This record gives sequence, C-alpha cells and structure tokens, in this order.
Amino acid sequence: MNDSPDAAGQPGTYALILRSRRRTTLTIGRRGSLEIAPGYYVYVGSAFGPGGVAARVRRHFRRAKKKHWHIDYLREVLAPIVAWCSYDAERLEHRWAAVFQDLPGMTPVPGFGCTDCRCEAHLFHCPRMPDARAFGRRCGSHLDSLAFPADD
Repeated sequence: MNDSPDAAGQPGTYALILRSRRRTTLTIGRRGSLEIAPGYYVYVGSAFGPGGVAARVRRHFRRAKKKHWHIDYLREVLAPIVAWCSYDAERLEHRWAAVFQDLPGMTPVPGFGCTDCRCEAHLFHCPRMPDARAFGRRCGSHLDSLAFPADD
C-alpha cells in the first residue's frame, strides 16, 4: 500500500475508515436516526468527478461543510483515520461493499450510502481497525492510502 496524499485528481474508488470512541445517536437527514457504536466504520464510495478521489477524501476529512451525502452527517461524531483507494477506471464500490460485507467482524448498516444501487450497504461497522492488506487481497485491487489533517 502506498501513501500518495496528492494523487493529482485521479478518479477512482475509496474506502473511508472512521472511528467512534463512544455510543451515541445521530440524525441523518431524512434517513432518520442511527445508533453509533464504539469502534470503526468503513464507508465505500467512488469519485469520478472533478478532483477525483483526493478531493472527495479531503472533503470527507473536513467536518464543516454543507451536508450533501449521508456520510457528511457521520462526520459530526466520527473521526476519519485513513482512506484506502484505487485509481482503477472501473467503478469498484459495489464489489468493495460486497467484500466488506463478507469480512469477519463487519456489520453492514442497511441502506446507508446505497440508495442508488442494489447493495445492502456502503457503510460497515467493526470493533477493530480493518486490515488493509486482507481487504486488498480479497478485492483484488492495488490500494493506496490517503490521509489529511482532520479539522476536529
């Protein structure tokens, strides 16, 4: 896995790893309330628009922003750790979501982040930090990692 904080605006797919240190309830727009448990959350997305993966991940690391996606609400209580990404021209988010769902210890948050597809979830909870190498092997993708200073 490579660290490439300036991926020159390349499009691709990412898995954002976030952490919760406490139990709380959060209101997610029209979706309603969501129980947040301590542990790690993985959000799978793609960024094929202007700025690519680096711009999207940088946005997710910011807390103060206009809320556009479900993930934006989570930043109120979850701290970003790192994002794993692939600059493959193919949209891999649905395949990645299926891989995360099958990893031991992962619990899907049904309907989160997947209102425009047939996946059960694009957000997963797990008690421990997920293993990037194990995930990379299972999904068959070369992964880079991106991390930016969070504004917490």
